[in-house]
Amino acid sequence: MKPVLVIQGAQRIDEVPRLEELSEQAELRFATTTDELCAALSGADAMLGWNFRADSLRAAWDSARELRWIHWAGAGVDAAMFPELVASEVQLTNARGIFDIPIAEWVLGMIICFAKQIPQTLEYQSKSEWNHRLTESVSGKRALVVGVGSIGRAIGRLLQAVGMEVDAIGRSAREGGKDFSHIYAVDELHAHLPDADYVVLITPLTEQTRNLFGVAEFAAMAAQARFINVGRGALVVEDALLAALNDGQIAGAALDVFVEEPLPRENPLWRAPNCLISPHMSGDTIEFEAAMAEQFMANWGHYLAGEPLNNIVDKKLGFVPSAGV
Repeated sequence: MKPVLVIQGAQRIDEVPRLEELSEQAELRFATTTDELCAALSGADAMLGWNFRADSLRAAWDSARELRWIHWAGAGVDAAMFPELVASEVQLTNARGIFDIPIAEWVLGMIICFAKQIPQTLEYQSKSEWNHRLTESVSGKRALVVGVGSIGRAIGRLLQAVGMEVDAIGRSAREGGKDFSHIYAVDELHAHLPDADYVVLITPLTEQTRNLFGVAEFAAMAAQARFINVGRGALVVEDALLAALNDGQIAGAALDVFVEEPLPRENPLWRAPNCLISPHMSGDTIEFEAAMAEQFMANWGHYLAGEPLNNIVDKKLGFVPSAGV
């Protein structure tokens, strides 16, 4: 019998690149709603979570009695980290590696926007105003990257390439290698926040990291520092961030992720001073869906052959661990 593969987040075979190659190998079922997912998971062997933002899996979990493997098409797997899945024997893999370079480029772009006053330049241009100003250099500035997974390390390498000094915060202290000058333990975060010109948040969302940045963390940052979040919105107490921006406690923020997405029009972060907002798109390039499909197809081959899968998530940690991370 053909294995049953559920594609959560798609309605048709042409919505996922290369999926037609599996039409002879597997029974394909599609689901975009909770009810559809409940029906599709009955008797299913594997699931491709194509919409990594969807939170319908927990509600449909009772139907997943024969499920053996879930591939989540995102780097963050917080939407799948509910107790029933964590306690199960279902293997969970993710899209680790796909978004490393695009997100690193986005972070560098935001740093350049701040340093070179790009938003202000566009505003003056819209009013046909010639307003000569002095800007900052990026080279020589200090960045603190909170999170040392593959994306954090890509950020570290790219920021070093433009002359920045880059330290990091990980679960434990150790040598920085080629990606960072130093890696400090998370309990040393407050000691190193005052030294950073840019604080970049890219740690996975777990129960240990939820609300990692709040009043005390923003108070510890330097007045000239900018805060950049490309992890998850729930890593940050948004009211504390808003207060830090409004009070001039920090110099700015660039945010790609939020507690509630899409960010409601009435949310005051839209109007916060020196705050750059993008709609959870820092890792999404024109090519990313093809790359995610390629990654899934490689793992599908391993699955059929009974071979070890790539990017296995440690469900107790909530992410794919690297050596020493």
